[in-house]
Amino acid sequence: MRTSLHHLLETGARSAGDASAITYREVTRSYGELWARARQVAGGLAELGLERGDRVAVFLEKRIETVESLFGISAAGGVLVPINPLLRASQVAYILGDCDVRVLVTTSERLELLASVLEDCPQLEHVIVVGDVAQEPGDGTAARQRWADVVDGAAELVPRRSIDLDIAAILYTSGSTGMPKGVVLSHRNLVVGGESVSHYLGNVSDDVILAALPLSFDAGFSQLTTGFNVGAHVVLMNYLLPNDVVRLCTRHGVTGLTCVPPLWIQIANQEWPEDVGETVRYFANTGGRMPRTTLDRLRSVFPRARPFLMYGLTEAFRSTYLDPAEVDRRPDSIGKAIPDAEILVVRPDGSRCDPGEEGELVHRGALVALGYWNDPERTAERFRTAPGHDADWRATSEVAVWSGDTVVADEEGFLYFVGRADEMIKTSGYRVSPTEVEEAAYATGLVRDAVALGVDDPVLGQRVALVVAMIAEGESSADGLVARLKRDLPTYMVPSVVEVRDELPRSPNGKFDRALLRQEIRP
Repeated sequence: MRTSLHHLLETGARSAGDASAITYREVTRSYGELWARARQVAGGLAELGLERGDRVAVFLEKRIETVESLFGISAAGGVLVPINPLLRASQVAYILGDCDVRVLVTTSERLELLASVLEDCPQLEHVIVVGDVAQEPGDGTAARQRWADVVDGAAELVPRRSIDLDIAAILYTSGSTGMPKGVVLSHRNLVVGGESVSHYLGNVSDDVILAALPLSFDAGFSQLTTGFNVGAHVVLMNYLLPNDVVRLCTRHGVTGLTCVPPLWIQIANQEWPEDVGETVRYFANTGGRMPRTTLDRLRSVFPRARPFLMYGLTEAFRSTYLDPAEVDRRPDSIGKAIPDAEILVVRPDGSRCDPGEEGELVHRGALVALGYWNDPERTAERFRTAPGHDADWRATSEVAVWSGDTVVADEEGFLYFVGRADEMIKTSGYRVSPTEVEEAAYATGLVRDAVALGVDDPVLGQRVALVVAMIAEGESSADGLVARLKRDLPTYMVPSVVEVRDELPRSPNGKFDRALLRQEIRP
């Protein structure tokens, strides 16, 4: 039985140990080799004293050691915390402190970026550095050890026992009220998620899957679980230029590719060799609506490929997909529930909406996460008792994810996205917290008032806009603000639209009038 994340890799090693599992640049590991290395990582962590349930953060770009770490942490009984390599030091420090990370795996270059914040993480005991240790630890900071010293000489650990409801991972995603929130995923969530998605995508062992999305992103991590579920070959890439996607697809004979709309728009405009377009068996979209022109272009580039338009929640890993056979009839639909999930459209009182009636999307089933780490209040808001359904005998304590997204179902049950109930900004496939952008603006000391908003954009989905009242006067002050934000925020969070006003409008209750600003702001 596959009850733990690492079982996806273990079963691949047992059934087809010589088959290629993972490739990065010039290095390929077979399933047998990758499983042996993951067990060595587990052994090294055990020698450091890692206990069952301890959190281990992986702050690396996509590379072989990243995958070895993620599955080795699972085999050691730890909880993996993949951190987006684009995050700034303060955001990484927040995550390390929020879930009491005990061990951090990173590179010497990234460790230097964290030099100013690690002293604020007293719970961090060990830093495993891939490459040379270029920095000596300061007083009160974690011990630095080379990856080679921890892993290469370690005995292969017999995986520690766990059950499917144990915590496997914490994925941090932006929240609408400030710093990121940690979505707690069980082994069951990840294993069933891999099985469900690979089932409807029709993945097989002959597939070559290009992993272009960050592994800290649920859809990015899903490239590993769907691939390893069927013994497929996963090729890692750290996205820099759209032509890199073409090059890697050409080199490796990629058959499956999942991206977000801004990336698809760039990829679609590349010159694709005809034989490569014939190789791709499917392409999938997540993280926002794909423009119809982009979809049409991709279908001409990949004439044999089946297009999968998907909708997902980090809190449920994946929720719906549109059957490729329905794409021409209803290209704006997010489809129906994935296997092993049920999607309900409900009114505020939990009763079912009629076809054509807008309501909140609620996801129930095996992929529902365990909640938000160390945040019972927000957990209680989003993870609530499932609405009434036909199986009256089922215990009423079942928990479902109340998404906050408004959708509508047609007479045949196909779902259509209407909008979000919160103020989250969806840009380049990322969820951006307006509050986090605003707090960064206040932290510069340059602004008196700040409101961050999403402005519709045909390429990015939305652009981040910031309306401020400055403390300092002068035309150059806005430029100085942007320069500071570029230093303090990941690129995708930096506002591309900045408006400076003398005063920001307020509602009768004294709050900033976001609705009015959204109408007035100039794109």
